[in-house]
Amino acid sequence: MGSGQLVAVFGAYGHTGRFVVTELLERGYALVLCGRDADKLKALAHEAGLDARVASADDPDSLDRALAGTSAVINCAGPFAFTTAPVVEAALRARIPYLDVAAEIEANLDTFAHYADRAREAGALIVPAMAFFGGLGDLLATAAMGDWTEADSAHVAYGLSHWHPTAGTRLSGALSRERRGDHRLRYTGGQWEHRTDAPPVLEWSFPEPMGPRQVIGEFTMADVVTIPSHLPIPDVTTYMTAEAARDVVSPDTPAPAAADESGRSDQTFLIDAVVRSGDTERRAVARGQDIYAVTAPLVVEALDRVLSGRTHAVGVASAGQMFDAPDFLRALFPHITLELHPQADGGIHSSLSGLRRSGLSRGPLPAIPSP
Repeated sequence: MGSGQLVAVFGAYGHTGRFVVTELLERGYALVLCGRDADKLKALAHEAGLDARVASADDPDSLDRALAGTSAVINCAGPFAFTTAPVVEAALRARIPYLDVAAEIEANLDTFAHYADRAREAGALIVPAMAFFGGLGDLLATAAMGDWTEADSAHVAYGLSHWHPTAGTRLSGALSRERRGDHRLRYTGGQWEHRTDAPPVLEWSFPEPMGPRQVIGEFTMADVVTIPSHLPIPDVTTYMTAEAARDVVSPDTPAPAAADESGRSDQTFLIDAVVRSGDTERRAVARGQDIYAVTAPLVVEALDRVLSGRTHAVGVASAGQMFDAPDFLRALFPHITLELHPQADGGIHSSLSGLRRSGLSRGPLPAIPSP
């Protein structure tokens, strides 16, 4: 637990940042709230009785002042295309660990590409994408792998009851689409492909009680960056329930609204991660409530392990590489419930075989954002 260690939270007043602040306080950390909006920052600091330090991603000196005396920094400020590099640089100067909750594909690719060597040589710890997208799916796929040293493919299906996006999700998605142009990304054969065709609409057999649902195939999310960053799997695909995919791009979809005293929305989720080698499959399933709120216990559990030395890597590493995945996932209870299904052969009904029988049926497809 925190034991009073001082942690900086950059972007503390955002939707996800507030959940992270609450989780850190509950675990006994002392906090420095950081961000560029002085009014929002001071209001939150006054409400929580915490220290506030105004800092901007385009002002390195302000970031240095914000991180002074801290043990680590958690970056919750999107779009991460603009904030990741400046805050990572500040963390390297301060010689403290850096964690973020980035779900943007390009931002995470940049973190691995630009900082892997520098961070490793410096003995620094950088954990990107420590969130629902990028972190949880990676942990599940890693846990499902078990003692396998390689696999043919990994498939992560997100079963969301609905998806009411935050303003930050909408902005990050718009920036990713602008950066990507008319292309979408797919990871196959151990490399990235830029595609212009529409992704398939499929049927995925989720565990009960969700059951078979229409999903958008190749709905590429941050887990497609994190999983192959450390697991020798040449084909990694993510899927999203069609209703949620339509929600997140509709201009009429409202922002998430609190449904309980903790501020969580009534959104529920099920993640079904399947790893395949030949005709054999292994599966890990996680269930919980509110993809934004659950990011808080994910990133704070990661922080606990980083600061207590319970890590397996140095440099830039995703959740599945940095931590003991099954142990980490079990530690998230009751925020997340976990099921591990060690093995099924090709003769047993599975999500993947059911998906094949759907015949890759196609249907109308919304434009897909990067959250």
